[in-house]
Amino acid sequence: MSTTVDPALISNDFLRVRPDWLALRTEAVLEPDLPIVDPHHHLWDHPGNPYLLSDLLADTGSGHSVMATVYVEARSMYRAGGPIELRSLGETEFVNGIAAMSASGAYGPTAACAAIIGNVDLRLGSRARAALEAHVAVSGGRFRGIRNVSAWHPDGIKATSASPPQGLLLDRGFRDGFACLAPLGLTFDAWLMHTQLDEVLDLARAFPDTTIVLDHVGGPVGIGPYVGQREAVFAAWAAAIRALARCPNVNVKLGGLGMHLIGFDFHARPQPPSSQDLASAWKPYIETCIAAFGAGRCMFESNFPVDKGTCSYRVLWNAFKRLTTGFSADEKAALYSGTARKVYRLPG
Repeated sequence: MSTTVDPALISNDFLRVRPDWLALRTEAVLEPDLPIVDPHHHLWDHPGNPYLLSDLLADTGSGHSVMATVYVEARSMYRAGGPIELRSLGETEFVNGIAAMSASGAYGPTAACAAIIGNVDLRLGSRARAALEAHVAVSGGRFRGIRNVSAWHPDGIKATSASPPQGLLLDRGFRDGFACLAPLGLTFDAWLMHTQLDEVLDLARAFPDTTIVLDHVGGPVGIGPYVGQREAVFAAWAAAIRALARCPNVNVKLGGLGMHLIGFDFHARPQPPSSQDLASAWKPYIETCIAAFGAGRCMFESNFPVDKGTCSYRVLWNAFKRLTTGFSADEKAALYSGTARKVYRLPG
């Protein structure tokens, strides 16, 4: 079930969101009272593909009980001028404004962007501390950490519109900047491909006091040279996940499997997938992560609007809920909200 991606279905390096196509699949909400903290979504105003507060709330308000969300950097609304190392402050300011709007209560019960993961280029080295402190200062108390995308592949496979250098997590200047995170109580979100998981492992061992969150189950690639190689990729990925799980400072986000990078062909079908379809396809990845990390270090994520190219928000969370049928109440509490609240320091 791997495929190359029709270029007509790509927008801004992601699967294009097609509302009319998504509307072809309707489902009742499963476990509608289960509290959810969505720890990974973006906001942007891309031409022809905007995703702003009203779009987010339409998704979070589609039936599941989403109590709060965590915004993750997307190079959105950077300042147009000023020192380059401070231009990403524009994104934190923008998102903090959205969060303040949501906190007014005028937009419904979901606390949108209750925590913010921004972007500071850690290759600044020790100078990164001042930039990190500037983000904290403009965030209204919501800034929790950063993400530096490090997804790189020698064949030019794209996991994002960003273009990070090879070996970013191993770079000496980057690590000097990374050392600034723990003293400020900040976390690091890692987004890369499964072929780079050894780099996260090395980083986690070098900085055991820094909380690292592995995004999108570690990016098991299913496109490019990996088409038709799902079993081999899975074996290599699973071994790396189990090794990484031995680092107690690492947590993992369960999601992102709707991206074109992963190589499933749901986007190419006449109708969008059902939650049963998704649960069946995603089960090996989700179960491997939970078995390795435990529910207390795993958190389900939407990765919207990126994964919205594959399915609706309602169907996505239904798929996750199908995968946790039979889990204990404590395990569900951790997976759907508790781990996210703990890692990103959100009130319970």
